[in-house]
Amino acid sequence: MKPIVAIVGRPNVGKSTLFNRLSDTKKTIVIDQPGATRDRNYGDAYWNGRDFIVIDTGGFEPVSREQMLVQMRRQTNLAIEEADAIIFLLDGREGLTPSDTEIGDLLRKTKKPVFYAVNKTDNAAQEARTYDFYRLGIDTLYPISSQHGLGVADMLDDVVTALPDGDEMEGELLPEDRIRIAVIGKPNVGKSSLINKILGYERTVVTPIPGTTRDTVDTPFEMGNRKFTLIDTAGIRKKSKISLKLEQYSVVEVMKTLDRCDIALIMIDAGEGVTDQDTKIAGLAHERGVASILIINKWDLIEKDNTTIGTYVRHVKENLKYLDFAPILSISALTGQRVQKIFDLVGSVYDQYTKRITTAQLNLKLAEFVQRMPPPRYRQRANSLVYATQVSVKPPTFVIFAKEPKAIHFSYERYLMNRIREECSFEYTPIRIKFRKKEGKE
Repeated sequence: MKPIVAIVGRPNVGKSTLFNRLSDTKKTIVIDQPGATRDRNYGDAYWNGRDFIVIDTGGFEPVSREQMLVQMRRQTNLAIEEADAIIFLLDGREGLTPSDTEIGDLLRKTKKPVFYAVNKTDNAAQEARTYDFYRLGIDTLYPISSQHGLGVADMLDDVVTALPDGDEMEGELLPEDRIRIAVIGKPNVGKSSLINKILGYERTVVTPIPGTTRDTVDTPFEMGNRKFTLIDTAGIRKKSKISLKLEQYSVVEVMKTLDRCDIALIMIDAGEGVTDQDTKIAGLAHERGVASILIINKWDLIEKDNTTIGTYVRHVKENLKYLDFAPILSISALTGQRVQKIFDLVGSVYDQYTKRITTAQLNLKLAEFVQRMPPPRYRQRANSLVYATQVSVKPPTFVIFAKEPKAIHFSYERYLMNRIREECSFEYTPIRIKFRKKEGKE
């Protein structure tokens, strides 16, 4: 499980800019206007050999001071509750404000490490202004520029040192001999009902109220000659509808769950079809290289004829093209229709997810693939794929050495991925291909 670093602070101090720098993403819109970020953003970050999740706690609505303080207290308390370390971002140009003092008072009550960063410190003259922030009663300040990256490295060196090691994280490590299955999906899609049907008793609370499940719930069990652990996750709500305190961080729980599972059962409501929220949830699993099975629940409520399932499968594949390898199964968690078939698929998917192919076999196949379709030329010269090897599983990951790796277009990578998947029996699992430059003389 990855540790979590939360960025807190009042509006317009540069939290989103710092988030983008730490997570190496541009998904957060950054404009010079207070309250521009009105929801939370989550991303993966890496520094000095440590992986962690970074949270941008967002700005606040441009409301009255009293209402804004309520929002700041809520978001800061959420960060204190969820994070393993906190970056308190301050504005070096505006100086210390009463709002900063309010947040500082909250942070002093936590035992978690807090790093006080004075942003917008772009030169020595501006650095002199940071001394005023020592009135917060702290020993160490980090003058930084989120926009230009100045001072960020020194701060991150100390942040990652303060993060807990893997064996210090909350939650027990799951045995490697168990297939770890996460049940994910938006609220009220039937996740807890499915787990209850599988286990045959009320292991988790089932209610029609969205968001009932707030924490992940792990349940080990056995079926046939295999051992499993089911992980029931909190539903991810559309951010505009988030109101309950703990639900505001449910997406973080899902990210942490995906980091420790093998297979994600991505549940979709048959009556609603694939929604934007479904694509975001499925995208989280895909980005993390987790094997996936698409579960179409509440199939018993759909009026059907002999073309319904084919039409529905096309609808799912069209909307989730990046998961075109994932098996699709229609079920009813309520009646138990086809629920047991899930584990036939789980077995097949897991076997491929952990499968290895010998280097000799792989290179024979690679030669065939290249003969059918040579790689694109580079600067009017022929390119060549020299050698391939599988370097890991979960997901199966291949390294291919090429004469000119940067000339490999995404479309050709996709071609190789499809050929490996179809002709090396990896039909149901995500795979990764990494290209490396061939070393040595020509």
